[in-house]
Amino acid sequence: MKQLNPIVYVVLFVTSLVINQHLNAQLNLPRGSQNATVIQTVGTTKIQINYSRPSVNGREVWGSLVPYGMNNFGFGTATESPWRAGANENTVIKFTSDVMIEGQALAAGKYGLHIVVKQDGGATVIFSKNHTAWGSFFYEPSQDALRVEIQTKTIPHVEQLTYDVNEVTVNSAIVVLNWEKKQFPVTVEVDVTNVVLADIRKKLQDQPGFQRQNWEQAAAFAMNNDGDLNEALGWINNAIAGQFYSQQDFNNTNIKAGILNKMGRQQEALEAYADYLPNATILETHQIGRQYITMGMNDKALEVFKMNVKKNPKTWPVDYGLARGYASMGDYKKAIKHLKLSYDRVPDAANKAAIEANLAKLEKGEDIN
Repeated sequence: MKQLNPIVYVVLFVTSLVINQHLNAQLNLPRGSQNATVIQTVGTTKIQINYSRPSVNGREVWGSLVPYGMNNFGFGTATESPWRAGANENTVIKFTSDVMIEGQALAAGKYGLHIVVKQDGGATVIFSKNHTAWGSFFYEPSQDALRVEIQTKTIPHVEQLTYDVNEVTVNSAIVVLNWEKKQFPVTVEVDVTNVVLADIRKKLQDQPGFQRQNWEQAAAFAMNNDGDLNEALGWINNAIAGQFYSQQDFNNTNIKAGILNKMGRQQEALEAYADYLPNATILETHQIGRQYITMGMNDKALEVFKMNVKKNPKTWPVDYGLARGYASMGDYKKAIKHLKLSYDRVPDAANKAAIEANLAKLEKGEDIN
């Protein structure tokens, strides 16, 4: 029996796939290579991969089913094609913000994902602006948004081609393709702070900008994530005394003082707390005293703790505060005295346990702050 020319065989095979895919789209029939979706968020950036999952089925994959290098498959418009990195249509990867791929910039958007598999264990990963084609039969190099070089890894056998997202951190992740005994790892990094701040700036101009808490959260995020402190100060001032008509509370006061302290403007931080102190509750006053200790203003902290005693005498938090204040000044004898008074007055077991632990520290000559 006469064998088919390989090119004719490829054309017939691909044509049958296209016909089957068309029927599947019309009739929603099951595929041989099932569809799958992987989604992972890094910071607020979503990484999404849509792909089809071929199986090994006892076949030789690398260098055979998936040829090495670029190849002319005898179909479509491409003279040389990479591997489609999956089955059926384009494998599509989407990023909802700009990212870094293996240290190189890639804009937010959808991309057709292709791979040039090399015999030496390396691989070229291609992100194509064309993400709507079938396979890689219409691959066009001029549509490349980015190419990166990676090294593959040897792994235990994986029967069905699988994408996953591993080693997720606050600002990075590794997207991996696992199939047969080969893994293709691609490092993705996100500038989380700038992505979030850009989104905040946009949203504060819209309906979220009419809610005081959103200005507070924006300022706190910028302060805690190396954002623009002048911008953060403007946001928290809006929350306290801008369009919200002086809605000052402990939370926004604490944020403002923290921003000012981080800017090296400690006197203004003290003034922010001083403005709020007349309205502070017993526990808020205690927390302000603790913040002064954090800022290295131990003498000011002791003043605040003493003021709390005058306003709220014979209550356990005020003696706890005095213990912290005296300990910060190195007077452990007085600290122990007030910590014992606090212990006698505290009503709950959890705080009793905390006080016991701090007493043990003081008695060993250790600070409790």
